[in-house]
Amino acid sequence: MALFDRFRLDGKTALVTGASRGLGRCMALALAEAGADLIITGRSEEALAETATDIRSHGKRAATLGVDMGVPDDCRAGLERALRDFGPIDILINNIGGRRVPEPIQEQSLESWQMVIDLNLTSCFLGTSIVGGAMIERGQGGRIINISSMNALISNRGIGGRSYEAAKAAVVQFTRATAADWAPHAITVNAICPGLFMTDANRKWNETRPEVIENLMAAIPMGRPGEPDEIGPLAVFLASPASSYITGATHIIDGGYTLW
Repeated sequence: MALFDRFRLDGKTALVTGASRGLGRCMALALAEAGADLIITGRSEEALAETATDIRSHGKRAATLGVDMGVPDDCRAGLERALRDFGPIDILINNIGGRRVPEPIQEQSLESWQMVIDLNLTSCFLGTSIVGGAMIERGQGGRIINISSMNALISNRGIGGRSYEAAKAAVVQFTRATAADWAPHAITVNAICPGLFMTDANRKWNETRPEVIENLMAAIPMGRPGEPDEIGPLAVFLASPASSYITGATHIIDGGYTLW
């Protein structure tokens, strides 16, 4: 196989959760450009439809599932429907997540804690268990990419919601453990830890808590935030035959933030 052909995803079907906007949308579009058909989930039907239209502009199929993946019962139902109606699935990107609740530890309720854990960690477990389980049964291998965060490795200054750090750190170790278990099935499982990317969510932070973004920017050796489309090539690499001997790895993409 020629070098650049190893990055192609022709004939593959990928499921990307939380792909109606932000990093999920950019990864879904990158996979489509590399040749994959897509199944995308999100809470906004309008945003899903827009992303699906852009995927189809690459000549690829796009199926949409309007579902809140942070609600475990809804997440399970959505994943099972994806397999039933649009499977088999070759590539899974467990992307859905977010801080949402910037509360100090001493003020966070158990309900708030559980909501963040379900959004960031339980959704990853369910996606891996259900879709990855189907990969095992199918017996043709697969690719699973879990989106963690640089906050799995560090704690950002001046911001609460430490349930987010806890969940994202658990995603990294869950990735490693699953990779060890599933390597004999030719299923690779890797994590991506993004740093500061100027998604819609971080633009909102910049409007409401500009000091948070300013502090982050000051600590990035490259001196700038990432642009959302810069994560797409890494996702394509980990989803493609080019990464066939990489599993259980954590890939940090943060402009050098965690170096200092």
